[in-house]
Amino acid sequence: MGLILDTSILIESERRGEGVEDILRRVREAHGETDIALSAVSAVELTHGIYRARSDADRDRRRVFVEGVFHDLIVYPLTLAVAQLAGRIEGEQAARGVSIAIEDLLIGATALHLGFDVVTLNLRHFQAIPGLSVLSL
Repeated sequence: MGLILDTSILIESERRGEGVEDILRRVREAHGETDIALSAVSAVELTHGIYRARSDADRDRRRVFVEGVFHDLIVYPLTLAVAQLAGRIEGEQAARGVSIAIEDLLIGATALHLGFDVVTLNLRHFQAIPGLSVLSL
């Protein structure tokens, strides 16, 4: 059992000037001592954020933050098994008229595949994924 952090947690923390240690402390205070990791999808989203920064100072600050995140957290890859699980979930939910953003779907499928929960600031985005335990921070 463990936790997958949604990118929303990391973005909010970076904006508040927190470091990775601060994030891990807050998550563990709220949810106990457990493994904390990321989906590779969050690596894409965080890297995207570096390159869309409006100034060199913002880009450098984000780069340092993201390098710390990648150094201190396990990043689970998007495997064939995760992709197939995401495809099944998306197909079943679409048949019911429920749409899930692909990024959230892949993060959620990663968590489900691992038997982890997702910690997010966007509960509603992940609650459409059946069987996924979604926690707030």
